[in-house]
Amino acid sequence: MKIIDFFNNDLKEETVIALGSFDGLHNGHIRLIDSAIKKAKEMNIKSMVYTFENHPLTVVNKAIAPKLIMDNKKKLQLLESMGVDITCLVKFDEDFMKISPEDFFRDLYKRYNVRGMVIGFNYRFGHKNAGDVELLKKLCKEYKVELVIIEPQTTEENIISSSSIRSLIKDGNVEKANMLLIDPFMLRGTIEHGKKVGKKIGYPTANLKVDYNYVIPAIGIYYTNVIYDNKIYKGITSVGNNPTLNGEKLTIETYILDFNKEIYDEEIELYFIEKTREEIKFSSLEELKIQLKKDEDNARAKKIYNINRK
Repeated sequence: MKIIDFFNNDLKEETVIALGSFDGLHNGHIRLIDSAIKKAKEMNIKSMVYTFENHPLTVVNKAIAPKLIMDNKKKLQLLESMGVDITCLVKFDEDFMKISPEDFFRDLYKRYNVRGMVIGFNYRFGHKNAGDVELLKKLCKEYKVELVIIEPQTTEENIISSSSIRSLIKDGNVEKANMLLIDPFMLRGTIEHGKKVGKKIGYPTANLKVDYNYVIPAIGIYYTNVIYDNKIYKGITSVGNNPTLNGEKLTIETYILDFNKEIYDEEIELYFIEKTREEIKFSSLEELKIQLKKDEDNARAKKIYNINRK
């Protein structure tokens, strides 16, 4: 997959472009991107995803910018696995924010030889989101660009959206969120030093550095899968404040099964598969150890998730 940015003028291929923020890459996004790939194949040209390096609200109004579901590294990996030919990853800044809807369309058309566009039913674009589906229909007709509009994808309860998936994760319902995502919800980060209490009781943990730019699952204990050095392991992850140790700081600590390497300052991918229980304050470390053994037995009985690792 070819990766470019907005100011790349070297693209000679004709394209069908899927437009959107694509945070999380959920089932609604999959339908949209698959439609762009299919249309590009029909026209014998290249499929392209046009998306942002950062969420536009981090520039427009940082106070209400949503927490992210997926980092760019994972997003690019999944787009490639889907068969996208080209991804344009744009940095949204104040200059970009001022581009009018008409100029945005003309820039796309000229830079990327656009012959087709695929958008969601509620797509907005240009300065102050002034551009809407009706304007895009008019522009596409004028420039002879084929436009495909994808209707909302729904569950039995709601329209599938990044905001609804964020809510599920924040509530600890990662199993349901994962049903709507290409891959399970994942946090990537480096391992930092902790209090090393787990090591004393036979359950050493890898403490993930918390990045509050991303959605953090609800406090509780989770069955997780861990990718380190391109190998996948089962894990037991605690998201919480260590009440048994009277902790105050939020930590994300994972006991990685069948793993005995110190990996401080190294990176892991932590996939949240399901929440298994609530956080408990134990009266002693011995009680905690007994519960951890139960958690371990539970994790060993579960399957490793089929995670995209291309």
